[in-house]
Amino acid sequence: MYETLLMIPGPTMVAPRVLKAMSENIINHRSAAFGEILKETNEMMSEVFQTENQSYILTGSGTAAMEAAVGNITEKGDKVLNIVGGKFGERFMQIAETHGGSPVELKVEWGNAVNPDDVKNILEEEEDIKAVTIVHNETSTGVANPIAEVGKIVKDYDALYVVDTVSSLGGDDVFVDGYGIDICVTGSQKCLAAPPGMAAITLNDDAWDVVDKTETSTYYLNMKKYRKSGEKKPPETPYTPSVSLTYAMREALHIIMEEGLEERILRHKLAAKATRAGVKALGLDLFAQPDAASNTVTAIKMPEGITDKDLRGTMRNKYHIELAGGQDHLKGNVFRIGHMGNITQREIITTISALEMTLKELGFDLEMGKGVAAVAETYLSS
Repeated sequence: MYETLLMIPGPTMVAPRVLKAMSENIINHRSAAFGEILKETNEMMSEVFQTENQSYILTGSGTAAMEAAVGNITEKGDKVLNIVGGKFGERFMQIAETHGGSPVELKVEWGNAVNPDDVKNILEEEEDIKAVTIVHNETSTGVANPIAEVGKIVKDYDALYVVDTVSSLGGDDVFVDGYGIDICVTGSQKCLAAPPGMAAITLNDDAWDVVDKTETSTYYLNMKKYRKSGEKKPPETPYTPSVSLTYAMREALHIIMEEGLEERILRHKLAAKATRAGVKALGLDLFAQPDAASNTVTAIKMPEGITDKDLRGTMRNKYHIELAGGQDHLKGNVFRIGHMGNITQREIITTISALEMTLKELGFDLEMGKGVAAVAETYLSS
């Protein structure tokens, strides 16, 4: 009877026209017709990455693109500086280990952004670091890392700069060329508002030089094969892609182009501001440090005396709104509101209103209406 509103950090709500695109007939993935679709999709992807580099669509989740990024530049014993301040920073490090790399971990307290000076200090102290990995937007903590500032530091060293923008691209500022990013990856199901199961990657010339000299240990995600197939006229993928998901990705990117990337990012910034205003008006505490707050997801400390099961369960079962829980040691201690993709003031007001009612029902002391009023004031004053 009710459609659940996904207010989680992915998958996000998908526009009807994107879902409709998936219903188009399957065509030969080696045909000229599909090649043109792939070409258009890759070109729009580069526009969203804000790069002159070629981009490649991968059939797989954002983690596939993360593995493609690291697996194609890492050989046994290669040092990789991994900035780890959440679950996905940890994932980058685990991928480096899987491909024989020797991780150098820069630990960042969860809830904080990395200090660029700490990156500089390690690059000064450690010799032969081949790459630096960073997660722009840590959905596990609601933190956005300063990828522009870190990029300025990494460019002065002989190391590749590898950035995960899985949960930020299309919802926050990402200038691949402007930030000196050598390899950038993203996923379909977050700010891009396409169905899960697709990812994208872009590499600059410096990255390709390293890829060409590296004996990769990945077969399906071998970027040299993607480049070779992509250079065909029209382009192809080395292996069978998800044709239907490619249709959806193309349509989702069309929507971004129509809205305008700059306008879309401003919409996300406003949604983040409104969400935090609503949450704070209810007397709840944010997990991330204020100067590190994410544009696309907000992590909130669980109120004392209220369980994750009761809060998120009530939101889901009674109000049909899905929120995310905490991960790792934050499980049960925080809950997360995703405000990414096609989210507008309607969804934010609906979510904060339901959160007010849920907290009141669970015995939390609050003044009804203050959260919604704070959201409304944020939008009206923008």
